Amino acid sequence: MSRFSLVAGLCLALCPLTACAPTQLAGPVVQVPNFEPRSVRLIGLTLPGQAGQSAAADLELTVQVHNPSPFAVRLHSLAADLVLTGQPVAALVLPDIALPARGETVQTVRASVPVSLDTAAEWLKVARGQGVPYRLDGTFTADLGALGQPKFGPLTLVQGQWKQPAILPF
Repeated sequence: MSRFSLVAGLCLALCPLTACAPTQLAGPVVQVPNFEPRSVRLIGLTLPGQAGQSAAADLELTVQVHNPSPFAVRLHSLAADLVLTGQPVAALVLPDIALPARGETVQTVRASVPVSLDTAAEWLKVARGQGVPYRLDGTFTADLGALGQPKFGPLTLVQGQWKQPAILPF
C-alpha cells in the first residue's frame, strides 16, 4: 500500500469523527439568565409639599435570578424601566448580581422614584389596592470572564399583575 493510500484511508476514517465534533459541541454555551418576580410593593407615596417637596413613590422589588449556564456569571450595568399599564413610570439602576453556575439568587431593590402628573394616576391605583399590570424592561452586561462581556436586551425581565393591600384610605 502506498503512502498516499494510507494517508487517504486515514483521512477518510477520521473524517466522520471530526464532522461529529462540532455537532456534539453545538448548543448554547451562554444562556440568558431568567428573572422571576417574587414581590413588588409600593411602600409609600409622598405627595408634593409646601417646602418644595416633590411627589415620590417608594417601592420594593424582589426578583429571583437563575443562571442556566454551566459557569458563574456576574451581571452588571443593569438598567430597567418600570412600566405600569403600558406606561413607563420609572427608570431604575439595579445593583450587580453574582450568580453561581446553574444557580440562583434573590435580589431586592428599593427605590424612590419621582411621580409626575403623567404617572400619578397609575401610582394612585397601586396605592388604593387596585390591580395594575406591570413589567420591568431592561438591559444588562454579563461578565463571563475569558468568554467576554456580552450585552443583553432590551428585554422584558419580569412582568405580572401588581396588586397589594391599599396603603391609602381613599
